[in-house]
Amino acid sequence: MSFKTNITGSVLSLPRFAKQMIAILCDLSLCFICVVAAFYLRLDQLIPLKGPVLMAIWVSMLIALPVFWLTGLYRTIFRYSGLSIMFSVSVATMVYGLLYFCIFTLYQIEGIPRSIGLLQPMLMFFGIISSRLCAKFVLGENRVKKQKLLKSTLIYGAGSAGRQLVSSLENSFEYKVIGFLDDDDRLQGQVLQGYKIYHSAELERLIQSQDIDLVLLALPSVSRFKRNQILKKIGQYKLIVQTLPSVTDIIEGKITVSDIKELDVNDILNRDIVPAKEDLLLKNINAKVVLVTGAGGSIGSELCRQIAKLKPKNLVCCELNEFALYKIYDELKLINKKLKITPLICNIQNEYKINEILKIFCVDTVYHAAAYKHVPLVESNICEGVQNNVIGTYSVAKACIKQQVSNFVLISSDKAVRPTNIMGASKRLSELCVQGLYHYCQNPNIKMSMVRFGNVLESSGSVIPKFKQQIKQGGPITLTHPDVTRYFMTITEASQLVIQAGAMAEKCEVFVLDMGESVKIKDLIEKMIKLSGLSIKNDKNLDGDIEIKITGLRPGEKLYEELLLGDNPQKTFHEKIQKAQDPFISFSKLKIDLDHLLNLIEENRVEEVIHTLSSLVPSYQSNSEIVDHFYEQQSKLKLSLSSSKDVNDENKVIRIKTK
Repeated sequence: MSFKTNITGSVLSLPRFAKQMIAILCDLSLCFICVVAAFYLRLDQLIPLKGPVLMAIWVSMLIALPVFWLTGLYRTIFRYSGLSIMFSVSVATMVYGLLYFCIFTLYQIEGIPRSIGLLQPMLMFFGIISSRLCAKFVLGENRVKKQKLLKSTLIYGAGSAGRQLVSSLENSFEYKVIGFLDDDDRLQGQVLQGYKIYHSAELERLIQSQDIDLVLLALPSVSRFKRNQILKKIGQYKLIVQTLPSVTDIIEGKITVSDIKELDVNDILNRDIVPAKEDLLLKNINAKVVLVTGAGGSIGSELCRQIAKLKPKNLVCCELNEFALYKIYDELKLINKKLKITPLICNIQNEYKINEILKIFCVDTVYHAAAYKHVPLVESNICEGVQNNVIGTYSVAKACIKQQVSNFVLISSDKAVRPTNIMGASKRLSELCVQGLYHYCQNPNIKMSMVRFGNVLESSGSVIPKFKQQIKQGGPITLTHPDVTRYFMTITEASQLVIQAGAMAEKCEVFVLDMGESVKIKDLIEKMIKLSGLSIKNDKNLDGDIEIKITGLRPGEKLYEELLLGDNPQKTFHEKIQKAQDPFISFSKLKIDLDHLLNLIEENRVEEVIHTLSSLVPSYQSNSEIVDHFYEQQSKLKLSLSSSKDVNDENKVIRIKTK
């Protein structure tokens, strides 16, 4: 390590106060030097340091120190500053210069030429600018050397977001900005904030000549279609692509280097989000008591966030998981500090407790999001999954009818349509419970609805976070089948549409959210790999970075999902919400079957539970053997005990009584 590096390292490690003292001593020295230099320039000779000269020096120091302190010159960290150095120093030296000019030019002091009042402040300005630039160069350079690799970066978009981003990156030791990319022919060749603007057609040449590593998208307001075209163009090259937040954050001036984030998967999916209808959002929430079950889950917590913004009278959050409830409660207090929030640890299967909660808090609207949703886990814990999803929903819906809650909304799933797994079958049976209860009670003051939608991006258990993590770890990315497809929607959009669909209920309807086009998961993975600046490793490219490993479909998993049982969906006045026409079971029959199902669950008679599900949900066709862990172990134990009994019987000694 060099002597210079040791010195600069020692300076940087000093406390802030010590660094300020060094800057003050430097400026006081400049006061002395600039006065002597001003006299030399004026008189063309060195003047002895006495009398008038000493007075000019002392006055300079007495003015400079308080002025520079008050104008914030000693609060600026100059090794991180850019062009703002000029502004800060200009303001400080202007105030200093005016005072010095008034004393020595306007008010004549014997022995001191009037021109000293002009010359000395001018010299001070250049002296201070030079000292700050030297500090930035020497100390800043030391920091840069600690960064072995800087990412050569192009900023796509020469608008306001791009300009703000360049300012934020000015002192970054991670990104080295090469220039701007923009599709506007009029901007080609122009220079913006010291960086040249290139046409996007020059991207390949720039990659080769400038060794570009990264493209930052500064396009917060561009349409989703245009954004996808840009991503397709960039995806041809081995580049990392990152993006900025929404246009709202740009307008509010919140853009900093820390706002740069991984590419939004919603961009890859090419989905346009339809703005929510304010009247539908407010209808069942504003100034009402709203209860959310499963408030700590992915959908439940996002529902709570959206509801908190709509100013309900009271938001009651029911959750069985203590930590999940604590997290969402803590977050909601920050979203709306005036909102009354009631966090309750509660099991939805406890019908008495649910009844009491609805009655005591006078609940107006219920969003039932509590459910076990992970297909493989429910498939291997069948009785618990059915009990929570079916009996839990039945208990909540029944309590809502008993307490005459105005609005009840069940969060359902696309897996409820022609299900091949226990999770989907249990969600379809949950829908049948709600439909049966509603038609049995015949209360026109109660509105009940079910809302079906597909996979939610970034939710717990979603494949997207899993794929991201596998890419970070260097692969392989695991895929169950090369042809598997899924519908996707952002968690915010899904929650807002659930609220709007619930507000459109007139009796007891099944609503289906428009999820756009289904996405082939293999294509999604390939895009994610390419836009991470990596290549796919396969038979054609053995030197690639990330391998896609096919693992086979899991128990209960389908190649594709559906949202409708029939082919006659009805349109609503919301373009993203349709109404399904699905058959239901009369409550008199359903009640008997549910009682029987509950008995089977309590005795863990898995085979009979599956048989009962199949009879109640005729469209349910399991595509796998039973993989329930408890059932398998129980079967092994029974077999073991049976074998043991047979052995004991064979070895039994028969004693014959004789006279």
